[in-house]
Amino acid sequence: MEYLMLLAGLVGLFFGGEALVRGSVGIAQRLAMPPLLIGLTVVGFGTSTPELLVSVDAALRGVSDIALGNVVGSNIANILLIVGVSALVWPIRVSGDTLKRDTAVMMAAAIALVPIFAFGMMGRVAGGILFASLVAYLVFAYRQSRNAPVADDSDLPVPARGLWLSLIWVIGGLVALMFGARFMVDGAVTIARTFGVSEAFIGLTVVAVGTSLPELATSLIAALRKQSEIAIGNIVGSNIFNILGILGLTAIITPIPVASRFLTFDLPIMIAVSLVLTLLLRRQIVGRGIGIVMLVAYGGYVFAAQ
Repeated sequence: MEYLMLLAGLVGLFFGGEALVRGSVGIAQRLAMPPLLIGLTVVGFGTSTPELLVSVDAALRGVSDIALGNVVGSNIANILLIVGVSALVWPIRVSGDTLKRDTAVMMAAAIALVPIFAFGMMGRVAGGILFASLVAYLVFAYRQSRNAPVADDSDLPVPARGLWLSLIWVIGGLVALMFGARFMVDGAVTIARTFGVSEAFIGLTVVAVGTSLPELATSLIAALRKQSEIAIGNIVGSNIFNILGILGLTAIITPIPVASRFLTFDLPIMIAVSLVLTLLLRRQIVGRGIGIVMLVAYGGYVFAAQ
């Protein structure tokens, strides 16, 4: 039964996230929001909603290892697994100045977790600082881009047509996400206790990959279309949202105890792979060979994380 619950949770999170993004983009376009702002806010928050609901639900129910493991594990999977798979589909090439600002923010956000985790508790003040940093980043990114050439909306998710239909998609997506998050956490906790593995490991692997399905789908489609910057931008943006937005909001809602393994093992790995991605993007290409190395490294991480 726990496997059916886990599967139902995965399905609910995937389709709920897709419906929420389509409906939200439809509403945003009806309100004449510029494509860049839609991408930074509506799509960014929409694809991160599965992580948010799972982390909040897990934290409220006292399984903080799943709440933290979901975010840290998602960021590691985003880089090693999703970038690795995307590079295999089509080598990732970016221009010299592309994503420099965003990778710097991603690194700063990851490093900021070190002193927070060292306290052993992520409280509301820390959560508020993280979330305020996300708001500041979005405002800065939007203002900085106003002088850039106007982007079209051809790379945004296909929106739902009509305001009422968009609202229905949003409501249906939120309902599917809420049920999906509940089933995901229930199934993950039951499996962890049945097989005697830690809740942190389940959160870092099964739950993390499950909540990253929207990012996986987005990056793979972009890679198939040979749109490298969209594929990699989706990952970098998601990692920023996960740390500043998901952890920030979760800690604001309820303080999160931090197990020592996150500070000594998982967080250093997340920082290390974030740095590797940053350096690779400075070289302006992530080829298929590097993609294979990334996938092998992810397999090694999963083995070591048990």
